[in-house]
Amino acid sequence: MPGPLSGRDLLGIADLTPEEIRLILDTARMLKLRYYSGEKVIPLLDGYTIALIFEKPSTRTRVSMETAAVQLGAHPFVFNRSELQLARGEPVKDTARVLSRYVDAIAARVYSHRTLEELAAYSTVPVINMLSDYEHPLQALADMLTVAEKKGEPSKLKIVYVGDARNNVAHSLILAAVKLGSHIVASAPRQLWPEPRIREMAEKEAEATGATFELVEDPREAVKGADVVYTDVWVSMGEEDYAEEKKKLLRPYQVNVELMTLARSDAIFMHCLPAHRGEEVTDEVIEGPWSVVWDQAENRLHAQKAVLALLLSH
Repeated sequence: MPGPLSGRDLLGIADLTPEEIRLILDTARMLKLRYYSGEKVIPLLDGYTIALIFEKPSTRTRVSMETAAVQLGAHPFVFNRSELQLARGEPVKDTARVLSRYVDAIAARVYSHRTLEELAAYSTVPVINMLSDYEHPLQALADMLTVAEKKGEPSKLKIVYVGDARNNVAHSLILAAVKLGSHIVASAPRQLWPEPRIREMAEKEAEATGATFELVEDPREAVKGADVVYTDVWVSMGEEDYAEEKKKLLRPYQVNVELMTLARSDAIFMHCLPAHRGEEVTDEVIEGPWSVVWDQAENRLHAQKAVLALLLSH
């Protein structure tokens, strides 16, 4: 029987209800448990094919999505932009319509969220966001899986994101946290607060779930009593032209030992990687007792297997 997510696109956490997020996390936990019990391949998608499109290069996303597909019995086809007719001017909508005739799903890591929206509008198979400039939903699902594993029920936790809160990782994390009832705080200079649409969605969702969402400029004030402290790189791909200006603005938001000691004594530190040690986080923190970043990175695999299994199930 098709499930509630069967045939759906996943362009962002904004697309998911709290119940659907919990279904994905429950499925991820089940698949992870089976993996560690010795079931390296669970052929739920035996015979399926998945196109993985990478406008942006990647380590974790590419390897984890290819592995996720293989461990479900599917066959992934990986393309960078230069290997597709997109590079020669073919419209996105034409690529979507053609690939839909060949594969069972399209997953894309793109510069512009509009590219994903156009892919989804013209594709007849599920389209999955592997990263855009607006959201990074697969990362947020892995993040909340890790939070639940390490700290328990998310609705009882204070999660603090420190740094550039206008980026894709922050947007998806905020939406996932409020949908699961967490107390989520974004600490950033006012110029780098989340986009208004994200703030509006988060505030509306918080009213429905009992979550709280705050924006705090002072990182020291923000992390007091935090169960989870999260950061990301200060300069994303495509922002190199104003890298130094951004780094100067964000210097007070470095996650270091001094900042971590203001959180709860059993707080965890998270980072989506790759990390620029000495910028947004110090070596002492990412290698220290707070850090769960390697478990977090692994959970990309299990969360993505859950997404593929649920969206492609018939």
